[in-house]
Amino acid sequence: MRAQISDLVTEAESQLRNGLWVLTPEDAALARKAAAGLAEAVRPAAEQETLPVIKRLEHLREALAVLAVTLARTHGPLAWFLARASTTLSPVLTWRALPASGQRQSFGATLPTPAELHDAEESVRHLHATLTRTGDRTTGHPPPHGRAPSPPLPEPGD
Repeated sequence: MRAQISDLVTEAESQLRNGLWVLTPEDAALARKAAAGLAEAVRPAAEQETLPVIKRLEHLREALAVLAVTLARTHGPLAWFLARASTTLSPVLTWRALPASGQRQSFGATLPTPAELHDAEESVRHLHATLTRTGDRTTGHPPPHGRAPSPPLPEPGD
């Protein structure tokens, strides 16, 4: 997931930088609102990883809900970005934390590995950072906080 989100973020930042995606004030406000919702849903790694799997899944599903609600309120490039991010995170919807007696009872849901949970949570954090930067962006001006956009998260093994 992280690699796909990283590619998506690179594409979005390139479009913004090259003027192919002109961010409206409404889109910037929605990006900030989505970023806040993602930060609330998935906490910092040190905190998130101490939670039971069922709570971690709950938080990841809340992050997907934030993306879906924001997507419903916009159109154009921001909607396309959010839709692709949602699609990338969609495997979360097939994960379960509770044991099932058989495949038929779980509707095909599977137990995520610790690495898959971590990957999904890092992906949400990357989206949060990107949407924060996007929301802070104003056409032709540096971000209001005076810092350049932060680099993408390192890939596993880097």
